[in-house]
Amino acid sequence: MKQYDHLIWKKQEQEAAGAGHGGMDFFLIQSFVEAAKSNIAPLFDVYDAATWLAITPLSEHSIALGSQPMAFPDFTRGRWMERKAVFGV
Repeated sequence: MKQYDHLIWKKQEQEAAGAGHGGMDFFLIQSFVEAAKSNIAPLFDVYDAATWLAITPLSEHSIALGSQPMAFPDFTRGRWMERKAVFGV
């Protein structure tokens, strides 16, 4: 599967090793720091964070109700549809 790794991962795999969550914490923190230093929007914003954080409690609630589907909140109130995709650079 390494043949499918993104170029960024291939270049910084050693730096990311041990950073938590399989190395992904390294990339999130690095992205945030670079955005702050360059005064640009980060690749991941507060809406992304809220969405990611909602998954676990919604899953737990679904399981408690016998695996019932849960309505997933749209923290952007529909603005995600006009949002420019920046991930996967």
